[in-house]
Amino acid sequence: MKQSFILAFLLAASTCSLSAQEWKPAGDKLMTPWAAQVNPQQPHPEYPRPQFIRKNNWQNLNGLWKYAILAKDHQQIPNHWDGDILVPFAVESALSGVGKPLNKDQSLWYQTEISLSKKLNKGKTLLHFGAVDWQCEVFVNGKSVGTHEGGFDAFSIDISDALKKGAKQQITLRVWDPTSDGPQPRGKQINNPHGIWYTPVSGIWQTVWLESVPKSYISSTQQTPNVDQSVLKVAAAIEGAQAQDQIQLIAYDNGQKIAESTAAAGQEQDLKLSNIQLWSPSHPKLYDLEVKLLRKGKVVDQAQSYFAMRKISKKTDGKGIERMYLNDEFLFHYGPLDQGWWPDGLHTAPSDEALKFDIEKTKEMGFNMIRKHIKVEPARWYRHCDSIGIMVWQDMPSGDLGGNIWDMHPGKFRFGKHDKIRTAASEAIYRKEWDRIMTNLHNFPSIVIWVPFNEAWGQFKTKEIVQWTKQKDPSRLVNGASGGNFIEPADILDLHNYPDPAIPDPARFGKDYILAVGEFGGLGLPIEGHTWQQKDNWGYQSFKTKEELKARYSQLITELSELIKLGLSAGVYTQTTDVEIETNGLMTYDRKVIKIPIEELHQIHQKLYDKNLIN
Repeated sequence: MKQSFILAFLLAASTCSLSAQEWKPAGDKLMTPWAAQVNPQQPHPEYPRPQFIRKNNWQNLNGLWKYAILAKDHQQIPNHWDGDILVPFAVESALSGVGKPLNKDQSLWYQTEISLSKKLNKGKTLLHFGAVDWQCEVFVNGKSVGTHEGGFDAFSIDISDALKKGAKQQITLRVWDPTSDGPQPRGKQINNPHGIWYTPVSGIWQTVWLESVPKSYISSTQQTPNVDQSVLKVAAAIEGAQAQDQIQLIAYDNGQKIAESTAAAGQEQDLKLSNIQLWSPSHPKLYDLEVKLLRKGKVVDQAQSYFAMRKISKKTDGKGIERMYLNDEFLFHYGPLDQGWWPDGLHTAPSDEALKFDIEKTKEMGFNMIRKHIKVEPARWYRHCDSIGIMVWQDMPSGDLGGNIWDMHPGKFRFGKHDKIRTAASEAIYRKEWDRIMTNLHNFPSIVIWVPFNEAWGQFKTKEIVQWTKQKDPSRLVNGASGGNFIEPADILDLHNYPDPAIPDPARFGKDYILAVGEFGGLGLPIEGHTWQQKDNWGYQSFKTKEELKARYSQLITELSELIKLGLSAGVYTQTTDVEIETNGLMTYDRKVIKIPIEELHQIHQKLYDKNLIN
């Protein structure tokens, strides 16, 4: 009996190893340096939720799953599979090992057999998905346990009742994603990639994982710094709470306790802090936070988190111009338009090291901000921004495009006149996902601005959406309409202008707004051997040498600095990297070539942070 068990174990292990050895990236497209380092037995092994950690009670499910592409109306769990897919890479990506498109008339099925860790056999078992694009139904051991719609928001399902005795469990997913044939938020994806529109992303594209929690547990926290009062406001959500339960908060600075507070579960607490150091790009100070659920003095559940104390606000300067202030000091926001796309993984970076690389290089180049363009990143990306010290303007991914009416304003930028009329179903999809995105990302201090709409792409009921966004999160500023459809600008007037930077005219809309150029530049330089395709690549203005590119870029920064004197508070350069046929990145799409030396970029940018520009 013992020999049979050992033989079976060795056979299973060899089969797993063989399957992993057979995996390879699909197709012949461009690859980043990290593609060769992907471990098919467990890609992205890092703990995926850095703002709320229970590190001893989790199990990573990334790796090779089975997949099948079937008709959209196929409802039964398949008996036959097309092959293996590497989770968490989208089916269209090279790193999935599949590289196949999915259309609106098809469904994508996944299945994996797991061995449930013994440490997850107590209390409740939660199945977490970082992101699945777009609509999915989840089955555990053949039983449907839940559904979800939304391609950019994390979600979890309690699967405790569907688990069977023993370690072996089966998890199955059915996914439907119409991409540009549907009204859902999709960002830059399109069924027919061209121009500024990229390859679709369907199915699982962030980490899948299991977590064990007690029957009563802390499901989430909302942490909001109030610098003026020197407090961190904390609200904890509890599942299965009982009368007399309490939440205890303990703040630490480098392991030393600096504050403590206890209150009834369900009650928002003000954690009073003293001698605080404020977070900024030049000093990204983070504090640790311990959150405990107490019952009769005993710890029922606990999690580790972190926070920062920082304040973003709109204030009038000495010349009567509205400016953006960080911690009550003017700081010009300058950063790249960051699409967050990868030639090998599409929406998914090949590794956490790669995910961090873009942010590190952005900071080294002398930027202090990133505009995350109509995409939401995995939670670890925001953690890296928090730690490295980069402010984030977070866009809502757009969808249901077309239908807005424009007029042309003298100059090169456009001002919209009308909202798009969207169906009730389309509106509901947008509201639900934007609400979840803001909730999921609330605790990351690097995020300082919400951007609900970009260039009138699907823009609807602007005043209502902008006001709702501000009410949901009064602790941040709102850029209501990046790119000119200024029906309700909220805090910021933000135009897009290529290639030279420009400044909005406050005389047309009033002087109550911060002025920003939310996109400019787009200077293109294709680097041979590092492009998505051999020819027909483009930028808003193209160059043949790095020297020409640097000279023109330097000129744009000089122009930008002059606009700061006239009232400009922020600029966003297009863009961090090349993306597919766009060659207007500061880095190539494969991240192997930086087109202007980092040290020179850093030096060029310093003139933008001269405090004398507004005096």
